[in-house]
Amino acid sequence: MTTLPDLELSDAQAAGAVVDVLVVGLRPGAAAGDGDSDEPVAPVLVGAQGVDAAFGGELTALLALTGATGKAEEVVKVPTRGAVTAPVLLAVGLGPESAATGLQGGPDVAEQVRRASGAAARALPKGATTIGSTLSELDLTAAVEGTVLGAYSFTEYRTAQDGPARTVYFLGSPGGSGGAPERERARLADAAMTARAVCAARDLINTPPNDLYPAEFARRATDLAETVGLGVEVLDDAQLADGGFGGVLGVGGGSSRPPRLVHLTHTHPDATRTVALVGKGITFDTGGISIKPAANMDHMTSDMSGAACVIAATCLAAELGLAVNVSAWVPMAENMPSGTAYRPGDVLTMYGGKTVEVLNTDAEGRLILADAIVRACEDAPDYLVETSTLTGAQVVALGSRTAGIMGEDAFRDRVTAAAASVGEGAWAMPLPEELRGDLDSRVADIANVTNHRFGGMLAAGLFLREFVADGVPWAHVDVAGPAFNTGGAHGYTPRGGTGMPVRTLAAVLADVAAHG
Repeated sequence: MTTLPDLELSDAQAAGAVVDVLVVGLRPGAAAGDGDSDEPVAPVLVGAQGVDAAFGGELTALLALTGATGKAEEVVKVPTRGAVTAPVLLAVGLGPESAATGLQGGPDVAEQVRRASGAAARALPKGATTIGSTLSELDLTAAVEGTVLGAYSFTEYRTAQDGPARTVYFLGSPGGSGGAPERERARLADAAMTARAVCAARDLINTPPNDLYPAEFARRATDLAETVGLGVEVLDDAQLADGGFGGVLGVGGGSSRPPRLVHLTHTHPDATRTVALVGKGITFDTGGISIKPAANMDHMTSDMSGAACVIAATCLAAELGLAVNVSAWVPMAENMPSGTAYRPGDVLTMYGGKTVEVLNTDAEGRLILADAIVRACEDAPDYLVETSTLTGAQVVALGSRTAGIMGEDAFRDRVTAAAASVGEGAWAMPLPEELRGDLDSRVADIANVTNHRFGGMLAAGLFLREFVADGVPWAHVDVAGPAFNTGGAHGYTPRGGTGMPVRTLAAVLADVAAHG
């Protein structure tokens, strides 16, 4: 749906690159003396050899006069007046080098480059068709990912035409005119595939629910999967009933558009491990009979983000040729109030036979996920990762940019480390045993919510744990906040669907492929 830039390696020197816009990176400079001077502190140019010399050594002073400081994601555009070949120079802030630790003090260098590249892509002049980026000198993979993700714009439903097709040249890459080492070309290709998988997830998330109902979601998932050679199986509502998938059928029963369960498989001849992926696919969530307030209900078009990201990550595993088997189970339903909707007080018999008392129909995601988790575990995977926009409590606890990760301790921490390695914010959370008793039901094996509002994210994780087979290392990634950006664009993150955690899932799969 979305037009993304073409990407090329180039060994051209930045000052002589024949492009419409030249992108350079800045870091904050150190104040001289006692710091009381009224003179602007010149930022520090990062890389881009020869560019400052082309400006007679005055480039950073000129940028300081325009207000550039080098702080993270700050963008300043200046005409070059022939000092370099590109008519426009776009300087983007990376933030201080001291913050580039990858710890709580700040993002690592790769994430700084990713965010700066995204900010630059969002700020390009409308008519520019060729762009030269020197940020790849710091980290090619991060520069490619940030550029593609920052350039993303969902325009499917706009009558205005897209902007011009663009080509981005990553400058300073050895042999870019045709003799680039295979390693560099492979890094660019892998980074581009990863970023485009994220964009595919974003497209699904941003598609409005009148056009992305369960059957259509399943059809689009099938198209994406078949394109990259995945195995595909789709269970319709009749097959779900025959199989006893009571959670998916219960949640989807209030809609005129029946539910689906999609199974995607990636197999590799050298794989020694299998990872099951499960993603929540509520194509729209009204809350059902326990209906949500009207304010911001439109955000629930994103309640299938987990499913979109699992689909995209499974396709990406095939594209990257990861030596790991992937079995993805994606339940899809629309949670609507009607005469056929499930009710508070109902008891559902889940796939596998466990019974659940429904105390709140707006806690529907865990019901469809429970069915899928049990089915996924039947195939005895070595690991299971589930992701979902599951609880408002995740946003209360961790905000809108940090996912909560729960599960079996060792594997939970491994998934959290994978998220950190790709710059997706996540934090390991506990599953306190004292909260489990709050899910006890008066009439069934378990209730779908507690009778209080405390620790809601953790209680949801405990609910899901009940359906994971003994001995399967598992992790639950709650992305209720990070999956959908309701504020302004920042870094490489647009408004709307973010595509998180596609890159985390891909990093987990790559880690398992490499280390078992």
